[in-house]
Amino acid sequence: MIGEPDPDDEPTDLVQFLVIEADAASGRVDKRLAAGLTNLSRGRIQALIAEGRVTRDGIPVIDGSAKAQAGTYRFDIPPPTSAIPLPQDIPLTVLYEDAHLIVIDKPPGIAMHPAPGNETGTIVNALLHHCGASLSGIGGVARPGIVHRIDKETSGVVVAAKTDAAHQGLSALFAAHDIERVYVAFTRGAPHPAKGTIEGSIARSSHDRKKMALVKSGGRHAITHYRVVAAFGPQEKPLAARVACQLETGRTHQIRVHLASRGTPCLGDPVYGSGGPSATVRTAMEEVGLTRQALHAAVLGFVHPVTGETLRFESPLPADMARLEQLLGQL
Repeated sequence: MIGEPDPDDEPTDLVQFLVIEADAASGRVDKRLAAGLTNLSRGRIQALIAEGRVTRDGIPVIDGSAKAQAGTYRFDIPPPTSAIPLPQDIPLTVLYEDAHLIVIDKPPGIAMHPAPGNETGTIVNALLHHCGASLSGIGGVARPGIVHRIDKETSGVVVAAKTDAAHQGLSALFAAHDIERVYVAFTRGAPHPAKGTIEGSIARSSHDRKKMALVKSGGRHAITHYRVVAAFGPQEKPLAARVACQLETGRTHQIRVHLASRGTPCLGDPVYGSGGPSATVRTAMEEVGLTRQALHAAVLGFVHPVTGETLRFESPLPADMARLEQLLGQL
């Protein structure tokens, strides 16, 4: 249980106490402390122990792997250090926000996080500015916790953690595949059959390190359930299709690789879209200015890792894909 500080102490927001009773003193101390303090991850507690910021009845805890002992544990938590990425005033479409997490509708053309050659203008930069002091620190750093990513040119719903507890909980949900994720893709041709499941391990391509590929051995198992929502053009041989893809796993470029493996890559995909679309489809793409893969994260649903509330968010198609669908419907 959470204990009260000693009356002689002047408690602050950066000091926490945890009382471990004798009948609950079992297992590793770092694991037991993490179970008792849900706002701090086990990794964060291990770092605090290494910094000499955790004591038991006034005696420093020096080994996180030691057996937990009964007593009153004090955690002196330093203020979160400034994040290395710079906050930037970049507009965000916020679908939901509370003290623990934030859900946004990401436009195409903006990367999720800084990378070499792309250090600014990212979702992380925007979140640092938007969230400001409400970021309590992920691993002791004032930054948003990115638990899943969508490609720079893919649009749609993403969630980020604002606290260690939310980061830990969301990471566990994604690891257990206990998340509802539905994407909308416009494809060259239409997958056959019209409804099915694509399975295949995905790893870095041995021919091009910038690409992912299906591999026979090694890699990470990936499962995509798909359904053709609408086919455009001749019924016997569609020129394009709107496809709903539900992820059971979440691997890098998973949908793009899986759809391409069926010979129906996302329209506009510069990496996996080998072979151009028909002239009429290409004309429609040029008219709407589609210069990216036609892929949109339309639905994200999960159980809030702190409050237990069931949350579900839907994002309409962005303008380029919505207009493309209108033109494809005229084929």
